Amino acid sequence: MSSSTVEPTLPPPDRTTPEPPPREADLARPHHHPHPAAGRRPLRRLSELAGLVDVHALALLRATVGIVFVGFGVLKLFPSASPAEQLAVDAATKMTLGLVPETVLLLSLAALETAIGIGLIVGRRLLRPALVAFFLHMGGVFSTLVLLPDAMWQPHSPAPTMEGQYVVKNVVLVAVCLVVAANEWGRHPRPRRTAG
Repeated sequence: MSSSTVEPTLPPPDRTTPEPPPREADLARPHHHPHPAAGRRPLRRLSELAGLVDVHALALLRATVGIVFVGFGVLKLFPSASPAEQLAVDAATKMTLGLVPETVLLLSLAALETAIGIGLIVGRRLLRPALVAFFLHMGGVFSTLVLLPDAMWQPHSPAPTMEGQYVVKNVVLVAVCLVVAANEWGRHPRPRRTAG
């Protein structure tokens, strides 16, 4: 009589063991899954900020240039407070052929720059006169590159001096005000008078 032993059988390899049922403590614990939009919030805020800047871009440009002009205009009211004071007076003296006293010239420049700045900041009816005055003033500013060559350019070199760089950097302000002027005259042209 032969005896046989029964070997334990293993589950087939393609079957997976069932997971144990969840415990009550695990069910009560809240699961924190990252929200798919959580990573997009900074991008959304940046796009909202970009949209806000885009809507108010022209007002921002006007205000910044206006603040610069008011600041430099007010500086000229205090003796030796503006680094460009003597340069401006020398150029204005040459333009007026020395017929106007330096004190009057300096006060006139201070009043002009302050008025331009206020006009740019306030806008509305003051914007167009302020832009016209700005471009006329910039014509006088850039004329110093020709009127005062010794002060504007380094000797034996086409590079500008520190004073010349102070003048040349105004091309940025000119570009900004060109954009503002193009928008102002492009969107709100003056009505033509009809002959009659």
